[in-house]
Amino acid sequence: MKKSRAQGTRDKRGFTLVEMIVSVGLFAIVMLVSTVTLLALVSANRKAQALQSVMSNLNIALDGMVRAIRMGTDYDGSSGCSGNSGDPDDCTGGSTTFTFKPFCESSCDPLERWTYIFDPSGVSCEEGRLCKSENGTDFRAITAPSVRIESLTFYVIGTMPGDTTQPKAVISVKGTAGVSGTKTETTFAIQATAVQRILDL
Repeated sequence: MKKSRAQGTRDKRGFTLVEMIVSVGLFAIVMLVSTVTLLALVSANRKAQALQSVMSNLNIALDGMVRAIRMGTDYDGSSGCSGNSGDPDDCTGGSTTFTFKPFCESSCDPLERWTYIFDPSGVSCEEGRLCKSENGTDFRAITAPSVRIESLTFYVIGTMPGDTTQPKAVISVKGTAGVSGTKTETTFAIQATAVQRILDL
C-alpha cells in the first residue's frame, strides 16, 4: 500500500527546471524565426509596392506621350536622327528627339510645336530621363528620378503630306527602375507605336 502511494506521488510531479528551459528555448526560437520571416515579408511587400509605383510612373509618362503624338500632326524626327532613308522629316535610323504639332481645337498657334527628347549627355534634359517641351526651349522631365533610361529612340516614317504612308512613330525605351535606399532593381524594355489619328495618305 505504501509502495502504491509513493508511485502515485512520483507520477504527479511537475516539470523539472531543465524541461522548462528547453521548452522556453524552443518557443523563443520558433517565435524569433516567425518574426524574422514576417518582417522580411513586410519589407519585400513594401519594396514591391514602391517598385510598382515607379513602373506606373513610367507607364503613365509613355502613355501620355503616345496619346499626344497620336492626336498631333506634322511629325518631325529629323533632329538628332542617326540615319534616314525616307522623307526629310522621317528618321528610319532612330532619333533621340521627336517634334510635332499638338492637337488644338480653337485659337491655335500654327507655329506651336511640342518636343520630346532623351539627352544622354544631360545638357538639354536631365540625364537618364525623358523630357518634354511645349515651347522648344524649356524642357522638363516627365519620368521619375528612380526610372533610369539608358536608351530611348524614335523611329519616324510617313511624314511627307500626301504620301501613301500614314505618319507613324515607334518609340523604343530601355532602362532600369529601382527603389531609393534599396538594392531592388528591375530592367525594362518597352516599345510603343503612335499612328497619326488624322488621315494623311
